[in-house]
Amino acid sequence: MSYSFAAYLPYYRRNLRLAFPVMLTQLGAALVGLFDTIMVGHYGTTDLAAVSFSNALFFTVMVFAMGALMAVTPVVSYAMGAGEGRERIAALLANGLGFTLLVSLLVLVLLVPCIPLLHLFGQEPDVVQCARPYYVYIVLSIVPFLFFCLFKQFLEGLGNTTVAMVITVACNMLNILLNYVFIYGHWGAPAMGAAGAGLATLIARTLTAVSFVIVLMWRRRWRQYVVLVRREMLSWSEVKRLIGIGVPIGMQSFVEAFLFTSSFVIIGWINKESLAAHHIANQLADLTFMLALGIGAATTIRVSFQLGSGDLQAVRMASRASVHLCLLMNTIGAALMISLRNYLPYIFTDDAEVIDLAGPLILIAGLFQYADGLQCIGAAMLRGIQDVRVPMVIAFLAYIGVALPLGIVLTFPLGMGAKGMWIAFVLGLAIPAVFYHIRFHRQLAELTNKKKE
Repeated sequence: MSYSFAAYLPYYRRNLRLAFPVMLTQLGAALVGLFDTIMVGHYGTTDLAAVSFSNALFFTVMVFAMGALMAVTPVVSYAMGAGEGRERIAALLANGLGFTLLVSLLVLVLLVPCIPLLHLFGQEPDVVQCARPYYVYIVLSIVPFLFFCLFKQFLEGLGNTTVAMVITVACNMLNILLNYVFIYGHWGAPAMGAAGAGLATLIARTLTAVSFVIVLMWRRRWRQYVVLVRREMLSWSEVKRLIGIGVPIGMQSFVEAFLFTSSFVIIGWINKESLAAHHIANQLADLTFMLALGIGAATTIRVSFQLGSGDLQAVRMASRASVHLCLLMNTIGAALMISLRNYLPYIFTDDAEVIDLAGPLILIAGLFQYADGLQCIGAAMLRGIQDVRVPMVIAFLAYIGVALPLGIVLTFPLGMGAKGMWIAFVLGLAIPAVFYHIRFHRQLAELTNKKKE
C-alpha cells in the first residue's frame, strides 16, 4: 500500500473529525485553569501561589482517576467495531458506573485527609492559609467531574466527541463568569480571591455532570443504552476487567502527574515568585498539550475500533496519521511559545520578578513540546490495543527513576533553580516517547503475524 499524502488523507480527516471536538473540550478545561491563573494572579501573588500549590496536589490524584476511566473508551469502541449488540453496550455502561463509583471513593479517601495537613508540604504560611479553602472546594468537585468523565469516555467509545465539547465550553464560560463574581466580589458577592475560583469550579463541574445526564436521556440513540441498564448487569468480572485496563492507565498518568506535582512543591521551596513563574509556564504548556490529548483520544478510538473490526492495516495508518498531526501541532505550539516567551507572562501577573523568571521557563517549555506530544500519542496508541501494563512501567522508570532525581540535582546542587526542573522534564518525557512507539509497532507486528497464521 502506498504511504503517500493521498493515502493518509482519509485517516487525517477521520482522526481530526474525532480529535477536533476533544481538542476544544480539553482546551476548554485548560482555559479554565488559565483564567483561574490570570484572574487570581492579578488579585495577588500569594493567591496565585496558593492556587498553584493546591492544584498540584489535587491534579496528581485527579489524573489517576481520569486515566483509570479512560479504560471505558477502548472497551466500548472495540465492542462497536466488533458489532456487539445494545445489551452488551448497556452492560459496559452499567459496569462503568460501578467502576466510577469505586474510583470516586478512592480519590476522596486520598484527598480529604490532606485538608488539615497542607502545612506539612513546606510552603510559606500565608500560601497555605490561602490555599486551604480553595483546596476544599476543588476536592468537593471531584465526584461530579469523574461522572462527567465516565459519560464522556462512553460517548467517545460510541464515536461521538461533540457532546462533551459543547457541555465543557458552556460550563467553562459559566466558570469564568463566576470567577469574575467570586474572586473580585461583584454583583453583591464578597471578594474571595483564590477561594472564589474554587467555588466557581465546584459549581461548573457539578453542572457538567448534570448536563451530560440530560443529554443522554434526551437523545434516543443514546437513551437506548441508559434505559437498558439494570442492576443485574453489574458483574465483578467486568469491573475487574475495567480495573485491569484502567488502573495501569491511571498509574501511568499518576506518575507523570507526580513528577509535575513534585516540581511545584520543590520549586515552592525556592520562593513564591519562582513557584508563580513555574505555574505560568506550566499553564502555557498545558494549552498545547490539550491539542495532543485531543489527537490521542481520536487515536485510541480509531485504533480500538479498527482492531475490533480486524483491519490491522487501518490500525497502522490511523496511528501514523496521528503522529503526523501531533508533530504539526507541536511545531506551531513550540514556535509561539519560544517567540512570545518574553511577552506571555504579562498576561498572568504584574509582578516584575515573576515575569523575569517565567520567560526562560517558557522557552524550555516550548522546546519540550515534541517529547510531550509524542509520548501522549504513543500512550494513546497502546491504549487502543489495550496494552497498558508495560507502558505503566516505562512511565514509572522515566518520570520517577530519571526525571525527578535529575530535576532535584539540577535545581539545587547545580544551582539552576526552576530551569533545572524544566530541563529534566525534557529528558523525562523523551524516554517514554521513544519506547511507547517502539512497543506499539512491535505489538502490531505480532498481531499481524498471528492473523496470518
